[in-house]
Amino acid sequence: MQTVSYSSTDHPPRIVGVGFHRLQHLLRELAPGYQHTAQVEVLDLGFEEAVAEIQAQRRIKRIDVLVAAGSNGAYLRQHMDLPVVLVKVGGFDVMRALGRARAMSRRIALVTHGAISAEVQQFNDLFNLDIEQRSYRSEQEARDCVGELRASGIQVVVAPGLVADLAEEAGMTGVFLYSQEAVRDALDDAVEIARASRIEATKRERLNTIIGQLRDGVVAVDMHERIEALNPAMERLLGAPRSQLLGQRLGDMAPALSLERTLRSAQEDLDEVQPFRQHMLVTSRIPIIEHGVQTGAVLTCQDSVAIQRVDRHLRTRRKSPATKARYRLRDIIGSSATIQRAKTRAAQFARSDATVLIVGESGTGKELFAQGIHSHSRRVAQPFIVVNCAAFSESLLESELFGYEDGAFTGARKGGKVGLFEAAHTGSIFLDEVGEMPVSLQTRLLRVLQEREILRIGATEPTPIDVRVIAATHRSLPERIADGEFRRDLYYRLNILRLELPCLRERREDLPALAGYLLEKIATRQRISTRHAEPVVGELLRRATTYEWPGNVRELENLIERIASFCTQDNAELTCAHLDELVPETAGCASGAPAAVRLADQRADSEMDVIQRVLDECNGNRLAACRKLGIGRTTLWRKLAQSQR
Repeated sequence: MQTVSYSSTDHPPRIVGVGFHRLQHLLRELAPGYQHTAQVEVLDLGFEEAVAEIQAQRRIKRIDVLVAAGSNGAYLRQHMDLPVVLVKVGGFDVMRALGRARAMSRRIALVTHGAISAEVQQFNDLFNLDIEQRSYRSEQEARDCVGELRASGIQVVVAPGLVADLAEEAGMTGVFLYSQEAVRDALDDAVEIARASRIEATKRERLNTIIGQLRDGVVAVDMHERIEALNPAMERLLGAPRSQLLGQRLGDMAPALSLERTLRSAQEDLDEVQPFRQHMLVTSRIPIIEHGVQTGAVLTCQDSVAIQRVDRHLRTRRKSPATKARYRLRDIIGSSATIQRAKTRAAQFARSDATVLIVGESGTGKELFAQGIHSHSRRVAQPFIVVNCAAFSESLLESELFGYEDGAFTGARKGGKVGLFEAAHTGSIFLDEVGEMPVSLQTRLLRVLQEREILRIGATEPTPIDVRVIAATHRSLPERIADGEFRRDLYYRLNILRLELPCLRERREDLPALAGYLLEKIATRQRISTRHAEPVVGELLRRATTYEWPGNVRELENLIERIASFCTQDNAELTCAHLDELVPETAGCASGAPAAVRLADQRADSEMDVIQRVLDECNGNRLAACRKLGIGRTTLWRKLAQSQR
């Protein structure tokens, strides 16, 4: 027997042995030997009286396991929800008891609870021992059996305690079937069962404590969908206390939350949105697999309102607009020589950590190239932070870029704030529209580039950083320097690696590929077909040979999205004839139209002559003149203003 010791603060398992005279004597003899592993108590009662006494004792103190034998043990198993260990009779016990009985008389009987032993019957027939075998299942059957044996002349009865006592009362000799070793084995099994039960109870209590702290509703069921465990959140959801729900079928209590399908299929069903009473829940159903065998299933329920609340909270606490680059250089559309040169140059720049300045008109893809450079660099697995220098006021841009200490100014967030330069540590930061950065902040940016450290607002000690800076602008920085709006020394620090991006009118051969890609992208986003939009986009491309594309690829995407939005199934009648009305920017730019004049093809000294001639042809209508010239209204206004100076 394995010895398990308990400390003075532990409560050892409580084992109650239930048996009449002979069994209870053996139990009492063996009980002191378990004082270090269990508290063994003996109850000299049986059947209904034993059940009533055990129930009364359980209300006062916990009972872990019962030990009993024969019909008494079978009765306890049927009427108690406690583990019952039966004293088992081994072959050696039977032979030894029969040997003792044979020494007393030739007329002996073996009476057992349950079925007659086939092995004993074979042994009896083989050696012609003339042993009468009988069995019983209830106390009345035991009494009837003893009466029959006495009438047949049996003198000694080998049997469990009940039958042995009845035999003695009938004037026969009763030999107790159970040995001390059999009772000790039963007590050993009871101790192990109690020990395992205590461990499982501790685990179950700990699990209940854990799930009890969860805000989500959690319920676990067995293979019959009977509720085994649930937390207070699930009690509130089901509208009943734990005491009423345990043991009930979940499908009966809440059909909409049934786990029957999960129990049958053993498949996970995650993040399903379903209504339940006055709630909209996000539910997950998961099978419980233990040692490769499914033993039940668990359901978790989240209130969608709570999820939305958390989502809003996370959005307000987000430190940067982006942390990963989504695009690589291969994602940039175009096969023209100019775009291929730009992609090759960008790939070369990616191998360096030097600062990059990307210049190009608005809409030429400066951020796309910045992401591509980061994605091809050694920093690809690190953060990629984007900040538009023209989108913030001076004070806000300073706090966004450099962060601030706790209490740095009125309204500062408690605990301070990490700036975007710190958030980009070990990665890259993309400073878009750097030409719009206030001069006062340019000095701080210059220090970051020179010293590789930042100073939070309100801080006294600088913080070292490892960040690659990629800047971009559509402005002429030399002109900004001449106007005193950009620092010359900062320009030199930014303009180490320079990447010039071609405008769309310089790579018109890429228009079909770009238009096809953008149309598919927009159709996917809007969940529409491209069938009705394709011919209209085709007409747009025919006009594109003379259109100047002042907004570059961004303008192309906007025009295609406008076309795609109208060319839906409901607007299938839209044709190329409607293009002037739908896309007035390109009106008058049809290929081969005699009125179309490409202003960009004219020499600078004759521009105003062309402009004036077209204005005359349009009777002074500037919008119509812009359509013929292929320029925007702002450009026309600027050129007219310059001619009057």
